[in-house]
Amino acid sequence: MAEVSAKLVKELRDRTGAGMMDCKKALIETDGDMDAAMDWLRQKGLAAAGKKAGKVTAEGLVGSYIHTGGRVGVLVEINCQTDFVARNEAFQALVRDMAMQIAACPNVEYVSVEAIPSDVVEREKAVESGKDDLGSKPAAVREKIVAGRIDKRLKELSLVDQPFIRDQSISVEELLKRTIAQLGENIRVRRFVRFVMGEGIEKEEADFAAEVAAQTGKAS
Repeated sequence: MAEVSAKLVKELRDRTGAGMMDCKKALIETDGDMDAAMDWLRQKGLAAAGKKAGKVTAEGLVGSYIHTGGRVGVLVEINCQTDFVARNEAFQALVRDMAMQIAACPNVEYVSVEAIPSDVVEREKAVESGKDDLGSKPAAVREKIVAGRIDKRLKELSLVDQPFIRDQSISVEELLKRTIAQLGENIRVRRFVRFVMGEGIEKEEADFAAEVAAQTGKAS
């Protein structure tokens, strides 16, 4: 078994945010292999998060982010179990990261696939089922293709299914589960809203050619 030094334990802690004893145990279990130890901690973190998933989350924070230039803004509510965790720096960092994540993902409209309304799902199914490239395929094949496309489309709308902007190797859902394991409480993104400057306003389209012609006529 490889010797596990304090330096190696600290490096793993810095890279994962896990506790010192957990990091030491992970390195012992994986013979000092850093990548394998990170995977070991991730697996244990996911298990710990699963056990806490049913806990009531009535505390938390509302975070905000305004993108440079002031044309995109986000408000997001993230809940936890206690006010103590809500005041924790790691939780506050998570809230900031989630606000930035939402600002960076203009296609995301819902927290998760499960939160997408049934009428939206049915509309997406109708769109995919009616595409021309499916017309010549057998019914069973069409059904499988549509199911795959729907799954992909719904995940595009889901926040927790997006790659985390600060670490593309993990999803937002994995980030949440790691934070749950780190802080020892259930954490969930409850809701969010994105504001885009001018969104929904019909802008008057200027007919430049007509304006030039009109001005030319007046001048003559």
